[in-house]
Amino acid sequence: MPPRILVCDDEPHITCTLALRLRKAGFEVDVAENGAVAWDLIERSAPDLVISDCQMPVMDGLELCRRIRNDYRFVQMPIVLLTAKAYELPTKVLQRELDISAVVSKPFSPRDMLQLVQVLTGNESYANN
Repeated sequence: MPPRILVCDDEPHITCTLALRLRKAGFEVDVAENGAVAWDLIERSAPDLVISDCQMPVMDGLELCRRIRNDYRFVQMPIVLLTAKAYELPTKVLQRELDISAVVSKPFSPRDMLQLVQVLTGNESYANN
């Protein structure tokens, strides 16, 4: 069974682009438009990795990360945080306090994101897709 990735962003062009690229590489992909929807999906069926925007309505990405890390079922789940304002986010603090696997600035390369997902899920076998 291929790894399942949850992409959470309020910008449809981001979720569509990532979902298409990841599905083409053989991953299963769920999409959420905000952290509250993402949290519901995570509780129902935990993905292998979460990619979340930082700034979203209803529940932002930082709150989603806090909920994930405060739930013993998900403490080992890799999280990639997307942000248009990476220079304002204390990356080392985020990595230490919320165990964020990576902080990626928008705009980003879909190819680079695919490579990061492959590494974080341990699925480099999908690398040629």
